[in-house]
Amino acid sequence: MQEHLTKLDLAHIWHPCTQMKDHENLPLIPIRKAKGLYLYDFNDKAYMDCVSSWWVNLFGHANEYINQKIKAQLETLEHVILAGFTHEGIITLSQRLCALLPTQFQKCFYADNGSSAVEVALKMSFHYHLNKGQKRYKFLSLSNAYHGETLGALSVGDVALYKETYKPLLLECLSTPVPQSEDFEKELKALKNTLEKEGKNICAFILEPLVQCAGNMHCYSVKFIDEALKLCREFNVQVIFDEIAVGFGRTGEMFALEYCEQKPDFLCLSKGITGGYLPLSVVITSDEIYNAFYAPYEAQKAFLHSHSYTGNALACAAANAVLDIFESQNVLENNMVLSSFIWEKWQGLKSFDCVGNLRHCGMIFAFDLVGFEGVRKGLEVFKKGLEYGLLLRPLGNTIYLMPPYILTKEQASYIIESLVKILKSLTR
Repeated sequence: MQEHLTKLDLAHIWHPCTQMKDHENLPLIPIRKAKGLYLYDFNDKAYMDCVSSWWVNLFGHANEYINQKIKAQLETLEHVILAGFTHEGIITLSQRLCALLPTQFQKCFYADNGSSAVEVALKMSFHYHLNKGQKRYKFLSLSNAYHGETLGALSVGDVALYKETYKPLLLECLSTPVPQSEDFEKELKALKNTLEKEGKNICAFILEPLVQCAGNMHCYSVKFIDEALKLCREFNVQVIFDEIAVGFGRTGEMFALEYCEQKPDFLCLSKGITGGYLPLSVVITSDEIYNAFYAPYEAQKAFLHSHSYTGNALACAAANAVLDIFESQNVLENNMVLSSFIWEKWQGLKSFDCVGNLRHCGMIFAFDLVGFEGVRKGLEVFKKGLEYGLLLRPLGNTIYLMPPYILTKEQASYIIESLVKILKSLTR
């Protein structure tokens, strides 16, 4: 069955972020079922989901509580148009999200994936300035940034692998260097120079706070973020926090903005919002920004952006269930203990000459394979990981662990012990 399904898949499916020719030698694995941390193929081999299925799965696969809430919702309402209509699930979710955030965050605008949330925030910022009589048309982002792969989101990214081919199609975007250490005076000066030169043309500065996830899990200083936001305020440049990957407890706090004294104008959330069950994203902003669009129809100030499945009732049921689990199970406190345990074990990887730049932030752990420039050693780690029953998906030669929060200490120990064996087998 497994071989048959693989052949059918390769005959008809074009997979994301994949050079399909790799699958001439790289195993494509059909998954039959999943439970907790584990994915099971059609031969009943189990794989630990060490990357939360692209960082979305927070509380394990086939989570009984989330299942129950989706099933209950299915009996009453699966979906309804959100233009002119609403439903209890999205009202409850919006109220709960706003209650978790600083008081200025009072309005939720929904979409259905992370890239779309970024598109919403970019358009909303541009349109806000336009409604205020300002023609700003540029955006500012950090070097090494990744914010998604739709054209607007790609425009504000800086990872050449994703962006280079599509440059002729993209919006004009400015880039400022991301700090490489705790000494960020040079980067702040570069940001200030850009703002002095282009500030009046910039709608917003977009960044992933604390960790640039698809940017090889690069961690940088919260102090830089605060100083950067102060500079943006001086030039009336809005700020967008892309917490699509780092939100919902991934950095330790519920949201990364909680580490920052300065707060953004827009917060983009997705991925973990439904616990990995259904597509949903949201941009949360202030009444002040909302009011810039609030006018008679004839004024033509309305924010005309929509998605057919905006605020899907089943997705909202999953999202409310996720918030229930956070509230009832001391998730953040438990993660703090687990994070410390994993980070202590992670130190053992320092003994390998090929391992560099061990780092972590909350429930994100990473290191780089060094001395293999131009060689796809990350792919070799992926293949060997499968032999040990681990689903790893390296970013180039950056190996990382971003597991569901249900991971046990025993499972974490097995993952790291397996990584030790894999590293021992690597040859230069």
